[in-house]
Amino acid sequence: MKIIFHETGADVSLWLDELSRALPEAELREWQPGDTAPADYAIVWRAPRELFANRPDLKAVFNLGAGVDAILDVERREPGTLPPNAKLVRLEDTGMAQQMVEYATHAVLRYMRRFDEYDLLQGEGRWEKLKAHRRESFTVGVLGLGVLGTEVARALDRLRVPVRGFSRSEKRIEGVETYAGEAQFDAFLDGVKVLINLLPHTPDTEGILNRTTFAKLARGAYLVNLARGAHLVDEDLLLALESGQIAAATLDVFHTEPLARDHPFWRTPRVTITPHISAETLREESIVQIAWKVKALERGEPISGIVDLERGY
Repeated sequence: MKIIFHETGADVSLWLDELSRALPEAELREWQPGDTAPADYAIVWRAPRELFANRPDLKAVFNLGAGVDAILDVERREPGTLPPNAKLVRLEDTGMAQQMVEYATHAVLRYMRRFDEYDLLQGEGRWEKLKAHRRESFTVGVLGLGVLGTEVARALDRLRVPVRGFSRSEKRIEGVETYAGEAQFDAFLDGVKVLINLLPHTPDTEGILNRTTFAKLARGAYLVNLARGAHLVDEDLLLALESGQIAAATLDVFHTEPLARDHPFWRTPRVTITPHISAETLREESIVQIAWKVKALERGEPISGIVDLERGY
C-alpha cells in the first residue's frame, strides 16, 4: 500500500512519522513536483492538479479539513483533475467541532453582553453601563447544519437563547427550530439577531452573505463568518455596517488569506478579525481517523465522510 502526502505550511516530517506509526504496513512519501510513481491513497491539503494527474489506480483522496472546496474548485475549472475511481473523503470533526463551539459561543456571548462595545468605551476612557440584550429575543441563526453546525446549534441552545438552524435538506435537532431549502430561507432569516455561517462552499452558496440576506435580519444584527471568505460579499457588509443594519461582525475567513493590509475591514471599528483559527486541523485526531478509514477501505468496508461531488460536501 503506497500513500503520498502533501500539505502546505505544515511540519511534514511530524505528519509522516505519526502516519507511519499508525499505518506501519504503508509506504509513505511526501509528494514532490514530478512525482508520478504509483500511489493507492493521497492525503492532501490544497494539492495542485499535477499531484492527481495520471493516477488511475488512486483509491481515495483524504482532505485534511472539513471543507473540500479547494479540491472541487480545481475540478470545476479543469474537469478530470480527480481520478474517476478515487473517493474524495473529508475529515469528520477530529476535534474541530469543540473548537468551533468555543469560538461561536464566545462571539454570541460577547455580542449579547455587549463586551465589544465596552472595549470601545474603554479605549475612549468612558465609564458607561450598557443594557444587555434580552436573552429571550436574541435569536441566533446557524447557517449550515453539518457536523460542525449541528454541534454549534446544540451548544447555543444550552445558553437558553432562541436558536434556528438552516440546511439544504430537512434536519431535526432537539431544542433548535430548523428550516430547510430555498423556500424556507427567508423565514429562517427573519428577525435573526446573530447569523453564524457554517455552510459548505459550493457554487450555490458563494456570495450568500450579501445585502439581500442582511436586509432580512433584525435591525442591528451581528454576523459571524466561520466558513469561507467566498460566502461574503465584502462591499455589502461594509454598506450594512455603515447603515446600521449590521451592528458588528466577527470574521475568521476571507477571500484572500492573509487579509491584505490595505483591506477596509482592518479599519472598520466593529469588525473583529481572526486569522482562520476557529477550528484548526488537529494532527493526532486526524491521523487516527484517516488510518482507520484506510484500513477499512483495504478490507473492502464502507466508510463515512465520502464527498458527493455534485453537492460539494
